[in-house]
Amino acid sequence: MHELILVIEDEPQIARLARDYLAKNGYRVLIAADGAAGLALARRESPDLVLLDLLLPGMDGREVCRRLRAESAVPILMLTALAEDTDQIVGLELGADDYITKPFSPAVLVARVRAALRRAGERAAPSKLVAGPLVVDTAAHSAAYDGRPLRLTPNEFKLLAALARHAGQTLGREQLLDALHGADAADLPGFDRSVDSHVKNLRRKLEAAGADAELITTVYGVGYRLGGPPAEGW
Repeated sequence: MHELILVIEDEPQIARLARDYLAKNGYRVLIAADGAAGLALARRESPDLVLLDLLLPGMDGREVCRRLRAESAVPILMLTALAEDTDQIVGLELGADDYITKPFSPAVLVARVRAALRRAGERAAPSKLVAGPLVVDTAAHSAAYDGRPLRLTPNEFKLLAALARHAGQTLGREQLLDALHGADAADLPGFDRSVDSHVKNLRRKLEAAGADAELITTVYGVGYRLGGPPAEGW
């Protein structure tokens, strides 16, 4: 089932733009034109993500965010025409997961939604991933191979966790960049080569712990795959 996105936005043109681009990318979309209606829809429909305007008639976005966060862990992206840092900070302190400033690029909107849903899925996923002798504990931020602890940098750990979560599947560089640096990293120069560097270091550390040199396989022209069956989660 495709994820359900609730757009709470009082400007019809912006609401339609968000709806059209999100629907084009496979999401189901509901729209509410004011805070009270949006809160009622969120409670009734349990969306997977809420795109919330800050300035709304009646109950404003701050109050909607405060009430939603008190009831649910649903990802909230604050949509605002205000570019002041204080407005962005207030939204994040109230529990919003991210913010997008108007005017926005529809492609950026979709990328931010996708990244927020991915992060929410990772938080809900099992914290301990086991792929054969490899154990990655995302809650403890630790990893071991055949009982031998692996001393990893933060980025090496993110990369190994992403590969372990999808063991047996090939992950493209864009997916791995997203895991390392967020949804916008693919557009930054030089970041694509950082994946290769981290994989090289990971291989070296895994081999030192007794792993086969091809535990992480290069799929030329695509990306990398952690060998073995899909990881079991605890």
